[in-house]
Amino acid sequence: MEEDNVLAGAIDIGGTSIKYGVLDNHGKVLTKSKTPTDVKGGGPAILNQVKDLVRELQADYELSGIAVSTAGQINRKEGTVIYATDSLPNYTGLNIKEILESEFGVPVTVDNDVNCAAMGEYWKGAAKQVDQFLCMTLGTGIGGAIVINGEIYDGAAYSAGEFGHMNLYPGGEPCTCGDEGCYERYASSKALSKRARSVIEDYNSLPDLFWRAKNEDKLAESVINRWVDDVALGIKTLVHIFNPPMIVIGGGVSEQGDYLLDKLEQRVNNRIMVSFERSLSIKLAQNGNDANLQGAVYQLLQYVKEK
Repeated sequence: MEEDNVLAGAIDIGGTSIKYGVLDNHGKVLTKSKTPTDVKGGGPAILNQVKDLVRELQADYELSGIAVSTAGQINRKEGTVIYATDSLPNYTGLNIKEILESEFGVPVTVDNDVNCAAMGEYWKGAAKQVDQFLCMTLGTGIGGAIVINGEIYDGAAYSAGEFGHMNLYPGGEPCTCGDEGCYERYASSKALSKRARSVIEDYNSLPDLFWRAKNEDKLAESVINRWVDDVALGIKTLVHIFNPPMIVIGGGVSEQGDYLLDKLEQRVNNRIMVSFERSLSIKLAQNGNDANLQGAVYQLLQYVKEK
């Protein structure tokens, strides 16, 4: 396909919803929507959903390719799901690329959602023109992506970047990975919500928690500060291992802007060696959910260019 004429169908598959849209080769989102994921039906039902969504997009646009961002560990060369948790049952082993290429006869790329978010921020967001950086998303768990020379570092089995399973507190809370004390059990947004619920009787939601803290609720701020300490503790380890010029923080909490960023920068800088502090920039993701769609399309464009 000629890059100047590319309109790509972009699909972002998560355990709660599937976001989808059409983007051009400049990363402009022409249309987007979302629908609940058919988790009960499992992997095959989810792929049928994706097919229906692509057909819906094809009714209004001539698609040159399909770019998929998805939860799970993904062999992006083959387009297969190496491993997915129970949030997407019967998803492990599916060859998404093969299924969609067979159905629609256009190029298809598939990658992990955090990798796509990282490349979206690299192409059109916080990490634009930064060829080496780490991307971390704080959500139900903690996802990570490693970008080296403008490309995702996959690792030996396409599973690099599992930052959420660094060991933060040995012998701590049990984790879904089978170990105890993992980073995501303390530093994810889910962990923050759990911590707030345990100490604030009328806890409502994370946006409400941050609103209270910004309006001088000392208890709310103390909960957030303790959580930020844990987030910073994990970032310290990553900084000392990778010495990145930039770390991009995504996930819903990134919407808290400078209030969160200021706390995070202060605590990280207090923990890392001075020589690392001078070269490190911490930024919040700029493109929200669009980053996943944009990053998936960026991967598709690179794939087509290399063919």
